[in-house]
Amino acid sequence: MAQKEYSQKVMIKKIVDFFQMKQFTGDEKSLERWVIVPDVNRPGFELAGYFHKTEPRRIVIIGNKEMEYISHMSEEDQRARYPMITDGLTPMIVITNNNTCPPILKEIAEKENFPIFGTSQTTSRFAVDLVSYLDETLAEEDTVSGSLLVVYGKGVLLTGESGIGKSETALELIRSGHVLVSDDRVDVQRIHNHIHGHAPMLIEGKLEMRGIGIIDVRRMYGASCLKARNRIEMVIHLSHYNENHEYERIGDTKEEYTEILGVQIPTVELPVSPGRSTRIMVESAVTNQILKEQGYHSSKEFRDQLLEYLEEENKKRGL
Repeated sequence: MAQKEYSQKVMIKKIVDFFQMKQFTGDEKSLERWVIVPDVNRPGFELAGYFHKTEPRRIVIIGNKEMEYISHMSEEDQRARYPMITDGLTPMIVITNNNTCPPILKEIAEKENFPIFGTSQTTSRFAVDLVSYLDETLAEEDTVSGSLLVVYGKGVLLTGESGIGKSETALELIRSGHVLVSDDRVDVQRIHNHIHGHAPMLIEGKLEMRGIGIIDVRRMYGASCLKARNRIEMVIHLSHYNENHEYERIGDTKEEYTEILGVQIPTVELPVSPGRSTRIMVESAVTNQILKEQGYHSSKEFRDQLLEYLEEENKKRGL
């Protein structure tokens, strides 16, 4: 079976430290193995001798059912099958429910300096926690230009060409009680088919204003104006107003989207011009999007009302 390529990786030492697991076999060097697949394997088929069409790079979890099966395996079968789940591709084995490591498995693992660990967690709970951890740690990553804020509880990415006023708009929104995640540059990850953004460490809590320089948002407006990370649920693209361009006025056209790491994010374009409050426009766009998601579409309602009005007028005129 062709193996999928993964771009991220995490050392098992980091996983072991995070989950505080007990180590049965392997030395410090065995902890230098890498995990690249955000999934786990409960090796029922493998213990039965079936190894075809499986992803061998997953962390193996042995729970109560596997332990019960192992107790009925012959020593010959155990010695034949354990090497297949303690090879160079398998990162490690975790035995759940405070079970001890089977003696033959321990013997084979020690011979290969293969790491086996134990946890008191139940199999289902540990599997969910581990996959969630791996999903975040091994998530696809990218960097986008823009300012990420939380406006009325919704993660909004402000985009637009340099000098359009993204940071100035962000500052106005912060002063109105909204929350900054990152300004100018946003590191994004795809987790569970959603896009999450956070600030690069160097610019976390900072905002750049032309003519003023770097502003420390935490010191000026308090820690409550900052958030470490947030899901990106909407993109608002700021553009210079062009009198020759026909902008949306009723709002009944096809929905626009921006693709980030393969995920489509609802997008609104807002023309910027002197005399228009960009902050108010952003707040209005977010509020309108929230209403749409709740099933209230103001443009559709206006269109229906207009059609109803025209129909009544035609009846009056006998048309």
